[in-house]
Amino acid sequence: MKNQQQSLQTVILATVSSLILLIGFNSFVIINPGQAGVISILGKARDGALLEGIHFKPPLVSQVDIYDVTVQKFEVPAQSSTKDLQQLSASFAINFRLDPMLVVKIRREQGTLQNLVAKVIAPQTQESFKIAAARRTVEEAITQREELKADFDNALGSRLDKYGIIVLDTSVIDLTFSPEFAKAVEEKQIAEQKAQRAVYIAEEAEQEAQAYINRAKGKAEAQKLLAETLKAQGGELVLQKEAIEAWKAGGSQMPKVLIMGNEKSQKPPFIFNLDNLDENQ
Repeated sequence: MKNQQQSLQTVILATVSSLILLIGFNSFVIINPGQAGVISILGKARDGALLEGIHFKPPLVSQVDIYDVTVQKFEVPAQSSTKDLQQLSASFAINFRLDPMLVVKIRREQGTLQNLVAKVIAPQTQESFKIAAARRTVEEAITQREELKADFDNALGSRLDKYGIIVLDTSVIDLTFSPEFAKAVEEKQIAEQKAQRAVYIAEEAEQEAQAYINRAKGKAEAQKLLAETLKAQGGELVLQKEAIEAWKAGGSQMPKVLIMGNEKSQKPPFIFNLDNLDENQ
């Protein structure tokens, strides 16, 4: 009988010790760096976020939800119409983190991080992109990409701040247009290239015409100067010069017959070949 009582006491002591240890371990929670916690007692979130360190919590009736408050990245697609009613699609990479002091609000209103992304970040990204895209045409969205991003950042930051989300940076991963606009851009580029080619050909023709005119003017001036220079000698030397040039142009063959004028007239020589006469006969 005495042994049975001792065994029962040992079992009770072990059970109590186990319960004490269980309650002791369940009475504390450790929040690591980069985390924030929200304690709920009997299903009700208690005010005040749990920051890094060790914290007491009521055992058995409480639960702690841990949130990652380090920088996170999500890619979100968005579509909108531009000022000229062209369809514009984009994909954004959003770097953000949760405000540690507002995780209790996030827990009450949104619950998990997945709900936060799906219910808040994605739709607010869409709305912010619509605001930025509606301020410019599709061509301006291409040429003013930095301004488009700045308008998007301002709109998104102000919209997410009230949800306890701090936007650190955004990046435009992809920016695409409708097939109709892409085709119109391609046709416009082809037309501009053809127009530039036509302008180049016209300028080249004009330059060639001007060069021909300049050459003709130069030749006329040279002939005029030559005629004036030889005018004092009666112009016979000009004819002699032309006769020599014609002889050179004909192959510079040695003449079979050469008829010279007298010394007073200084007329150009008459050159011909007897072979040519024979052939004509």
